[in-house]
Amino acid sequence: MGRGPPVENGEAVMAEAATERTRPRRRRRGRTPRSLPYVLLAPAGLLMLGFIAYPMFSVLYYSLQDYNVTKPWRNGFAGLENFREIFTDDPFFWETLAFSAKWVFVEVSLQLVFGLALALIINQTFIGRAAARALVFSPWAVSGVLTSTIWILLYNPSTGLSRYLADAGIGEYGTSVLADTGTVFWGAVIAELWRGVPFFAILILADLQSVSKDLYEAASVDGASRVRQFFHITLPHLRDAIVLSTLLRAVWEFNNVDLLYTLTNGGPAGQTTTLPLYVAQTGIHGNEFGYAAALTTVAFVILLFCSILYLRLSKFGGDDK
Repeated sequence: MGRGPPVENGEAVMAEAATERTRPRRRRRGRTPRSLPYVLLAPAGLLMLGFIAYPMFSVLYYSLQDYNVTKPWRNGFAGLENFREIFTDDPFFWETLAFSAKWVFVEVSLQLVFGLALALIINQTFIGRAAARALVFSPWAVSGVLTSTIWILLYNPSTGLSRYLADAGIGEYGTSVLADTGTVFWGAVIAELWRGVPFFAILILADLQSVSKDLYEAASVDGASRVRQFFHITLPHLRDAIVLSTLLRAVWEFNNVDLLYTLTNGGPAGQTTTLPLYVAQTGIHGNEFGYAAALTTVAFVILLFCSILYLRLSKFGGDDK
């Protein structure tokens, strides 16, 4: 009778030890392998390499070549000759680069001002606000080619706005905004504004709706006017949204080809030719694909440098708002 408890205790100890031996194994079976996330991300990574990295390296490769499909006997390795020609023997490169800078600065500045104003207006509470927002955002859904087609019809000297203005005594009949070197730039600017302003309005409105109403109430109690509230509450809160939207829009406007190609084709007399449009004309019409690839590489380096510099100077993502 006295030996019963020790046996039971021994069996309990052995059962507990067996349980302890099996617990680590169960944990190992339920643990996710460390390589599983990488395996799941591998297909997307391979697709990115195929659609992004390969074209980039292809452009870099062809930028070091003489490649003309109409003159295959001249094709071959050119080294840095294409780049030397760009910076020393091609004055049209500097002209298109200067126009690209002018185009980006004017477009992004005006789109930011009008987009901010629209966002502040449609952020207010009024009857029909949902319809007004849909109307404001609708041009952003229109493609560049369709946008340029709409504005070509509006600028048509026979059936467009200029005819009705001439009927009202403003201007002359038969004048074309897109054919005059004095008006073509601003005609293209207005057409692109119609498409680009909603982009700023969308991003800024999304950030405006996250501003706490308590800040404005406290500022009103302290006697701050609407102007001071805008400069001390609204603008600091919108800083990151403005920096991001201006950077993205600057890159897109620099690479703008569809609207200018359809609207003016770089004319008249090359007055509206941006650097990417010059690349398209050199490669497609001139068949100089090696030289066009070198121009593309130079444009990529310029955009990369300017983007990094802009983010550094603007302190994007900083805590000091």
